[in-house]
This record gives sequence, C-alpha cells and structure tokens, in this order.
Amino acid sequence: MRLVIAMIQPHKLTDVKKTLFDAGIHKMTVTNALGCGQQKGFTETYRGVIHEVNLLKKVKLEIAVNENYLEVTIAAIIKGAKMDKIGDGKIFVLDLPECVRIRTGERGFKAVG
Repeated sequence: MRLVIAMIQPHKLTDVKKTLFDAGIHKMTVTNALGCGQQKGFTETYRGVIHEVNLLKKVKLEIAVNENYLEVTIAAIIKGAKMDKIGDGKIFVLDLPECVRIRTGERGFKAVG
C-alpha cells in the first residue's frame, strides 16, 4: 500500500479529479494549502504599500492506493495537472504500512479498496 500526496495548482483540481475518475480512482482527500517552491512568490501593491507574497495557494491531494494502482494514479495526476510551467506541483509517494476501515474493522489492502 502507498500514500500518494500531490501538491497542485488550485485551478487544476477539476482536471485532476476528472483524470483520476477516468482512471478508476475515486477515493481521495483534498485540502487547501499554502506553500512556496521555485516560484518564490510575487509582490503586489495595496494602498501604496508593497507586500511580498511568498506563500502561494496550493491544493493537497492525499490518495491511499494498493500497489497495482500506484502508476495509474501518478500518471492521472500528471495528465490533469501538467501545464509545463514552474509551479505545476509535486507528487510524493510514501509507504503506507497499515490502513484500517473504521466501519468494518478491515485492515490492509481491503481497507484501502
């Protein structure tokens, strides 16, 4: 089992969800996040005062998958989020040693679904 964490642009969430759904991936957690990377933010002026904004809006997707869905999930996220620009995002893949479904008490790959 693996935990796929993707940080993407907020306006690409609809596209990423569509590509995931088309690939048969329907279970995910979505969180709004702030972060910075190679973009390093931007500056804006408000009432004559310059503000440096270095934490940009992102969306964090967390998807627990069984091993046979790992590459499908990664490919779907890339397909939906890619714009070939700095700031497209990152995908992190972590080992998921245990998963328990609260309703039934199922454990392991059965709990992930």
